[in-house]
Amino acid sequence: MRLVEAVDASGVVCAVGAGGKKTLLYALAGRLDRAVVTATVRIPIFDEEVADVVVTDDPAGAVRDARAWPVGVVPEREREDRYRGYEPERIADLAAADADAVLVKADGARTRRLKAPGDHEPRIPDCADVVVPIASVRAVGEPLTAAVAHRPERVAAVTGREVGDEIRAADVATVLAHPDGGLKDVPDGATVVPLVNMADDAALVDTATEIAAGVHERADVDRVVVASLKADDPVKAVV
Repeated sequence: MRLVEAVDASGVVCAVGAGGKKTLLYALAGRLDRAVVTATVRIPIFDEEVADVVVTDDPAGAVRDARAWPVGVVPEREREDRYRGYEPERIADLAAADADAVLVKADGARTRRLKAPGDHEPRIPDCADVVVPIASVRAVGEPLTAAVAHRPERVAAVTGREVGDEIRAADVATVLAHPDGGLKDVPDGATVVPLVNMADDAALVDTATEIAAGVHERADVDRVVVASLKADDPVKAVV
């Protein structure tokens, strides 16, 4: 299955979690004819991932005027290495613009492989059509510490484990499927497509598939995508 089909990439698509949010957004943007990349949180400079980035207070207007795709829209360059994101309610303006999909980074994870959101996260707009909670299969076997997990104490609370414990496949599945984890603040009516990333070899695909089965045991989702998002053919399984 193609990546665009696997994650239902149309309308407003929000990536949350850890271990591949930006990679997913850029991979989708390169596979759609008219994609918008934006954020409701800080996002590293991504000019090389799109045809153009417009810094604007009128993102919908910038999208309607776009002549090169995919296009990025952001409200402000906060510093040399990152942009700020829009308030979530501004994304509704983009939803009405002429694009195949609006791809939104809706929380941060500081490049970690697993996370459970804080009190103020995620920043998912009410207009979201699809929410993709992401975790990296490469968290499995690592200790539950800040080196691997963003907000490890939150992950511990969600999974019932202790900070420092070895992360199991079941723990990753619990985080993805938990209402205080990957399902936090998902708007009513939005489709949830959990994704397990970094399944870069056969053994990791097996572990990721175990995680996917665990998600199905814990949450009512139609499918879980197992992926290696940096690969030319990123979808390894749909469970």
